[in-house]
Amino acid sequence: MRWRHGEAGVVGLRRRPRNCVDTSGQFSEDDRVSFEGLAPVTDVRAGAWIAPRLCGFGGRVCCIVPAGFAGYARVLHPAADERGRLASWAQVCQLTGRIAHPLMQWHTISTAPPTDSPAGAVSWPGSDPKVGNLPPAMLASVLEVLAGFTADPGDCYHAVWEGWGWRHGDGTIGTFFPSDSSDPRRFCPPQPAPPGLPQEVLDGPRLSHPHRDYLLFHGPLRAALSIGHQVTADWRLPRSPSLLWPADKSWLLATEIDFDSTLVGGSTQLVQELLQATPLEAWPVGIGDDLTIDGDRINQ
Repeated sequence: MRWRHGEAGVVGLRRRPRNCVDTSGQFSEDDRVSFEGLAPVTDVRAGAWIAPRLCGFGGRVCCIVPAGFAGYARVLHPAADERGRLASWAQVCQLTGRIAHPLMQWHTISTAPPTDSPAGAVSWPGSDPKVGNLPPAMLASVLEVLAGFTADPGDCYHAVWEGWGWRHGDGTIGTFFPSDSSDPRRFCPPQPAPPGLPQEVLDGPRLSHPHRDYLLFHGPLRAALSIGHQVTADWRLPRSPSLLWPADKSWLLATEIDFDSTLVGGSTQLVQELLQATPLEAWPVGIGDDLTIDGDRINQ
């Protein structure tokens, strides 16, 4: 892993911070973490506008995205069926006999009602939605919509929760590889996972929210798709940004680490386009809506 200073591969070149962004340090495509196009932000006051507009720590919409936007959308992370094919929550409800609505919770819709179940209703046999991570295909669709409401797509802020284990290389990696022995595959003993971020980035400032601290980066809107851990040459773990917003603060995207949905605050038109975009499954929500496990008052 290399942390290269300077643009265009010029090592050691230091530039004066521009717009509170340290443009002297950038990840390149051969770094362990594929933050291509992003630079660490040395002055996290660029995100200081968010916390005062949150309503504390919790599971309401206002705890995740700031108040003050005209509308809010909840983008549901897809589940997968037994063959690994993506499935919407509405499709799951058709199987389990539950009712799809904006505040539905996965733990309630993924099982058939204990009493008065519709004929043929069964619990969901596939896998659960990813928590804290919007899959790349879905993220790309969201970014396509956001791009139409972004004055300068090259001027955006990306925040990544500091607690993801790959940042420090937590855990181990074990590898199977072919062997000439009678055993068709041989196991390479686990090795410590490589660190996900250079130490000088890990030692940098944090954007602090209630019970959540983030590393902050700056770069183009679509650079959100490059965030993740390049564990090996052919094994990459993509990670959607925890927070994402343009410099003009006209919208904000938030993927809470404990949620299986992503929230977006913005203009009424932006929300409407998210609701209509394919292949997204998005619902309108209000700033005070409850997205905790008790928030689904319909599917009890």
